[in-house]
Amino acid sequence: MKRRKFIALLGGAAAWPLAARTEQAVPVIGFLSGRSPYESTTVVSAFGQGLAETGYFESKNVIIEYRWAEGRYDRLPGLAAELVSRQVAVIAAVGGPNSGQAAKAATTTIPIVFISGTDPVKEGLVASLNKPGGNATGVNPLLPAMEGKRLGLLREVISKGALMAVLLNPASQDNFNSQLNDVQETAREVGQQLLVLHARTDEEIEAAFATAAERLAGGVLVAADPFMLSRRERLVALASRYAVPAIYEAREYATAGGLMSYGISLANAYRQAGVYVGQILKGVKPSDLPVLQPTKFDFVINLKTAKALGLTIPDKLLAIADEVIE
Repeated sequence: MKRRKFIALLGGAAAWPLAARTEQAVPVIGFLSGRSPYESTTVVSAFGQGLAETGYFESKNVIIEYRWAEGRYDRLPGLAAELVSRQVAVIAAVGGPNSGQAAKAATTTIPIVFISGTDPVKEGLVASLNKPGGNATGVNPLLPAMEGKRLGLLREVISKGALMAVLLNPASQDNFNSQLNDVQETAREVGQQLLVLHARTDEEIEAAFATAAERLAGGVLVAADPFMLSRRERLVALASRYAVPAIYEAREYATAGGLMSYGISLANAYRQAGVYVGQILKGVKPSDLPVLQPTKFDFVINLKTAKALGLTIPDKLLAIADEVIE
């Protein structure tokens, strides 16, 4: 064989494994969250479960690049830009509506699967729930829209006519506005007086409870927010310290000692997001995946906490509770 042909064949043979490796490259998922890693173990596990249902397993046939804002939502645009420069195959934008907005602003081509409690159509994430269009779809847990329902449940256990404090996080402006509108509308309908307090930092959370106690608030509604969920033990401890009944968004609060919670299973929302990410990796377009909304909401009552507060939970609430912690 002539030397030139031999070199050409040798070069081609050397390139075969490289080509094969390129074709079989492990996809990379960008995981963008407004939350902190230390308090996200459960939901990350649920996200992995959803991936597994579509045949993907972290560190085996898929890589996940995590980016955490740790409650500092202003960091999300920069973190989203990092994932875009990493050329990830898909971005899971979770941990609050700001994540989806940051991802959408960073790319119009990389598929995005969001978990957003506010209206994703109004946010500009999708054209409609059934036909998202564009490069984004996801799960819409309706968390902010539940504040009015939570207010009604808490009114059943506090003194009639008592002032109710509402803790909201203005760091997420869209979330804040949606929650404030919902709770104010309900309060007007039932004649409930509100004390709206900001809680975007640990210091503001402490000050909010002190103000609520000073104003003799009969109850505290802690609005749905990833930052506050990450501070659930602090919030529950403050409610205990000031001996004030409180209601929260997720079961995690009630199991930590909170009086009541009403909302969706966050773990299930993350599992559904994982399923969508896996389907997109298999070639499904986000525009062909409708935005999912929950059909079940869990109401949890902690009777141990009620006893410590000297409260008697009405039988009608116990009858509709999905779980009673004794």
